[in-house]
Amino acid sequence: MAEHDSDREDREPDDKSVPFDEAAAWAAIVAGYGEEPPDPPGAKPAKPVEDLALPASGTNDEEPQEEKPAPAKPLGSSISFAPGVGPRDYTVPEPSDDDFDEDDEGHFVPPEPPPLPAADTTAKFAWLGVIGGPVLLLLAVLFGWDMTWWLTTLGIGSFLGGFATLVMRMKPDDEDDDPGRGAVV
Repeated sequence: MAEHDSDREDREPDDKSVPFDEAAAWAAIVAGYGEEPPDPPGAKPAKPVEDLALPASGTNDEEPQEEKPAPAKPLGSSISFAPGVGPRDYTVPEPSDDDFDEDDEGHFVPPEPPPLPAADTTAKFAWLGVIGGPVLLLLAVLFGWDMTWWLTTLGIGSFLGGFATLVMRMKPDDEDDDPGRGAVV
C-alpha cells in the first residue's frame, strides 16, 4: 500500500499553491451534458408514478393523437371482501346419487391394497444402520460429544453397512417388463 501511495505522490503536480475550485469543476461537468437525447425508436415513453396503474400506451414511433381519448380506468379492482367472505370461501357441494344419470355407474371405490410384506430381521437392522448412523453423528454434533474414533466408526460404518446390505438384497426381477393392462374402464 505504501508503494502505491508513493507512486501517486510522484504523479501529482508540484504546484499546490493554486486552490482547487470544486464548485466550478461540477458546473463544468453539468454544462457538458447538454440536452437529453430522444428515446430510441420503438421504446415506450416513461409514465409518471400516478399513471402506473393505467393500461400501457403505445411506443414513441406513433404520431401523437390530437383528440383527447376518454380517461382510462385503472387496471385491477377496488372490491374488498370482509374476512372470511369472498371467492376463497366457496366449497364444492358433496356429490349425491341424484347427480348421476342412467349411464353413470357411481363413484369409483378402489380395492383395499394388499398388506405390506413382513420385513425380516436382516432388513430391519439394515434400515436401522442406514437411519441410525447419521442420527448418531447428528446427536454427537448437537450435544457437543467428543468425536472419538469409535463413535465416528460406528456412525459411518453402520450407514455404509446398512446401505450395502439393502443394495445386495435387492432382487433383480423386481421390475416387470409388462407394466400391466393399464387403466381398465
